[in-house]
This record gives sequence, structure tokens and C-alpha cells, in this order.
Amino acid sequence: MPSLRTLLTLPRMLRHGTAVGAGLPPDEAVVLDVPGAPLRAALAAAGTGDHAPARDLLSATRLGCEWERRDVYVAEMAQFALHNPGWLDAWLAASPADPDATLVKADLSILQAWEIRSGARAQDVEPEQFKAFFALLKDAVPVIGSAAELNPSDPVPWRIALTHARGIQASREIFDAYWSEAVERSPHHYGCHATAMQYLCAKWYGSHEEMFDFAEQAAEEALPGSLINSLPLLAAVEYDIVAGGAPDDGEDVIDPARIAAAVDRALELSTWYEPGDPEAAGFRNHLALMLLRTSRWDEALAVFRDIGVHATSLPWAYLGADPLQEFLDFRTGVRMQVAIRTRFFHAPPRPPAPASPPEWAPRALAVAAAPLPAVAQAALLCRTGLRLAPAGGRFTYVELTGEGSLAGVVDLFTAGEKWPAVVLQRSGDRYGITLSSRGRRLAAHEWAPGAPVPSLDRAGSTAAALAAAFGIPDPRPLTSLLRGTDAPARRLADTAAALGLPALPEGFGDHPGVLDGLPGARILAQRGFLTGVKDSLTTDESALAFPAPGTPVRLPHGWWLLRALYLLFLLPGAAFSWYSAFHGHVRTVPLVVTSLGAAYVLAQVGVALRRR
Repeated sequence: MPSLRTLLTLPRMLRHGTAVGAGLPPDEAVVLDVPGAPLRAALAAAGTGDHAPARDLLSATRLGCEWERRDVYVAEMAQFALHNPGWLDAWLAASPADPDATLVKADLSILQAWEIRSGARAQDVEPEQFKAFFALLKDAVPVIGSAAELNPSDPVPWRIALTHARGIQASREIFDAYWSEAVERSPHHYGCHATAMQYLCAKWYGSHEEMFDFAEQAAEEALPGSLINSLPLLAAVEYDIVAGGAPDDGEDVIDPARIAAAVDRALELSTWYEPGDPEAAGFRNHLALMLLRTSRWDEALAVFRDIGVHATSLPWAYLGADPLQEFLDFRTGVRMQVAIRTRFFHAPPRPPAPASPPEWAPRALAVAAAPLPAVAQAALLCRTGLRLAPAGGRFTYVELTGEGSLAGVVDLFTAGEKWPAVVLQRSGDRYGITLSSRGRRLAAHEWAPGAPVPSLDRAGSTAAALAAAFGIPDPRPLTSLLRGTDAPARRLADTAAALGLPALPEGFGDHPGVLDGLPGARILAQRGFLTGVKDSLTTDESALAFPAPGTPVRLPHGWWLLRALYLLFLLPGAAFSWYSAFHGHVRTVPLVVTSLGAAYVLAQVGVALRRR
């Protein structure tokens, strides 16, 4: 009976849910497919039309024969150029024979073809799409050939050629020829291996068995710590998640032991990388999914900690339209599974806290479109500590002082209210805004250096939602602000001003606690559920103001008198029950009730004495 099981495990979930989440970055800090700092800087410059940093970055990988890094940079630059082509066109115009620019152009030509085809299965692609797809792939052939000729020792053009072979439906002989060229230049190049494995999978031109054989053989021949050791794991995801497991006809079935071995191999590979290493993020995201698919909850939670903030589109895009939300939902599910499997009185081990706030530590501030008393009243049931400060009468600043997600808290306290709220946040060099109204998250936007410019439809939809929530008649200025990637901090401040929000407090984004010391700032202390319900029924505004943590609290005399009366009743009752001559339920029930009641009241008195 699921409902009974949920009822029985709820106490464990409530007790251990926060503890098992220690070491995980908050939801606001998690990013999707964000490149490393050097590439981010190059893409940010490219967004302004300056291709020099991208040119220098790729040139260094070519001269240093850093083929793995070069492959990652080329793929990210081509993806960026897909919607921001001006900088690459200028680079090619200035240096038509530049091997690096030509290589990015070659990869871009493949992406442009797939953009038209889409990622749908063949039966769902229109004939006109296929016609344009094959035409663009045909046009890409001389560009790929030029990239290979301009730098003959480079394996990356052959990774692009392998992708081209899959799209153009090339024969096995052509695939084998491309594969030979690739491994001749770099026998253990991860990108070439991963692309070749896709050609050999069942949904393209091979089978599950052939895909696993290729992946396992490559992993056996790879050096320890090489990403090629993750190929069997990628094959397992392709088989179990993408293809849906064993075929109905009973043929081409993979032994579950091979899948378990692939997961174990990936777990061992993960130990070669530091927690939070973006280079390991790709296979760690796949590993987390396969671990939770096999109910290995504790290991999955540890891998989510190792992933840190680096979520990747795959494999989560296989499960839903919003891969970042899928990642966060599954991560929360793993936390809850670990919590309900931890005995109630056994605290789960907590990882050591970092010596200083990590780079990804978000700085978040909410602005609610309501006066402080109304916001405080609405936030009583949030079960976390908050700091509130008035912002010009019509608005209230809200900052988190307890654990949890500020965006999640805003979703809670706007439920049932007519006024909206936005969460403004900074995480590293990224700034964002999230709109919530009536308990629902209506829109979100992030400005990140090097990120692709959002489409006009997407930016217009977000701008329209923000404008409607705050009564702005013309959303077009907001659309313009959302469709830029330069100066994220300025764009966030300009967006807040365009919405009519108060100016951001001094120090926002640089350190937490920016509301501390503001005139009228109040602490709304963390409450239990029943206390929150009781306080939400009060009409006394002073009951909503709580002292800051560490401030001595003097309780009224009536509180102490009532506890003394409780103890005068409970302690003698407990003593009588312990030493009475009665047996069975006649003794057990009063013994448990009076003993637990006395212990609870004594604990309350002890906490009150410490707070004095």
C-alpha cells in the first residue's frame, strides 16, 4: 500500500532530508552544459564580434597537439556559431586558410544540417527536411576535406567526418576508412570513439551487441583514467534508456551483467577525477542515471556530489524536454531515497564543509511586490529562516538565512497570493532572474558570458510574462535586454529597473547577507509546521518580528509557569509508572506517555535556558 509506506517513511524523510543533501550545490547554482572558464571567455568575446581569443585558444591546442581539448573547444565554438555566426564569418574572411577557423566551420556545417533535420526519429522527419539535410551534408564535404588537409595530423576533422558518415547514410566501407584515418592520428581519441560507437548502435547502422563489443574492447585497451573507459557506460545508457532495454523479439539482448560491469567501470573511472571536474561531468551524469535506475541510491548520491554544478543535457534530455529540471528532480529523488533508508535515530554521514564558499555559491535575493507584513504573513509556513527588509513601501526584499532554495521558498509563499515575486541571483559570472506567481514558476532567464543568444520567441515569451506580472505595457525593451550576453550584471540591473523594481542593495552578488543592517530589516525565524499554522492566524504584526540568531530571548513568565505545571504532573506520573506493581498495557501506556512528555518539556526548558 503506497500511501501507508509513504506515511511510515515520512518521518525519516523529514529528519534526514537536509542532512543527506549536504555537499550538494543548491538548485540555483547548477548549470547546464556550461564550458570551462577559458572557453567561456573566448565565447563571450566572440559574442561581441572579437574572434581573437577563440583563434588564440584553438591555435594553442593545435600547436600543443592537445586533441581532446581541441575537440571540446571546436564543438562548443561550432554550437555557439550556430546562432551567433558573425564572428566566425569575420575570422574566415580575415584568414580563409586558417586551419582552426576552417575546422570550426566544418563542425558548424554538420550542426546546421542536423538543425534542419532535428533529433526526431526518421519516421517523424518530413521529406522536405530530409532533402535539405542531405543537401547541406553534401555541401559540407569540401569544408571537412579542407580542415583535414590544412592540419594533416589532427584527428578532429575525422571525428567530424564520422558524424557526417552517420548522417549521410554512408556504407560500412566508408565508415571503416574514416575510422582508420582517425585512429592512425590518435589511437585513443575519445571523441572519435564516442562518435564511431553511435554509428554502430542499433538505432543507426549496427546492433546492441556490436555497440557493446566495440565499447568494451576500446575500454580494455585504454589507459587507466582515460574517458574511453566510459564508453561501455554510454552503451548501457543507449541500450537501457534510449532503446528501452531488451527488444520484444528476444534477439540482440544484452546480458545485465555487462551493464553492471559498465557501471562499475565508470565508478572506478570517476575516482581518477576531482569532485566537480567539468571534464568528468559528461560520464558522471550518465553514471548517476544508471545508478539510480538500478536503485544504488547511496552511490548515486555520491556521484551527484561529484558532479557538483555541472549538469549536462545528455542523458537527461532523453527523459524530458527540460534536461536541467530532470537533473534536479532526479537528484532530489535520490536524496529522499537515501533519507528514507536511513534509520530514524542514525544520522547519515555528512561530507566535510568546504573551507570557504565555493565559486558556484549563489547569491540570491527575492523582491516581492507586496509590503513586508503581507510577505512575512505569507512566508510563515516556509519552514526556513528568512531575512526581510522593506523596499520603498510597495516591495519587500527577501533573503534566505536557513537552508533550502530561495526560488523554492518564493514558490511557496506566493501560493494563494495575488502579488508576484522575482528571484535575482548571481553564481560566478552568471546572473539570472526567475518569476513566480501564485505558487508557480512562470519564467526564468540567465545571462552568461558565451551563452548563445536566446531566440526572439523565447526571449519575447519571458519578457511578456515579466511585463504582465508587473504591469508593464510594452515588453519590447525587456526583450532587448534578455537577448544580450554582454555585461550580465548590468543587464540584470537594467531589467529590474525596467520592471519598476527598487534598486538592488549595495553588495548584491558579492556576499550574502546584503539585507543585514538595512533599515527595517527583520528576521523571520524557522518554524515547525504547527507553529507556522498558529502564527499565520495571528493578527498581531509584532508576532512576525523575530530577533537575529544569537540574540538573547526572554520568554514571558506565563511560559515558564506552564512548563513548571507540566513537570509537576509528568515527573511524578513517570516515577509512579516506573515503580508501580502493574503489568502489561496498564503500565506501559502511562509510562511511555509521561516519560516522553517529561523529556520533551525538559528539552524545551533547556533550549530556553541556553537562549537566555
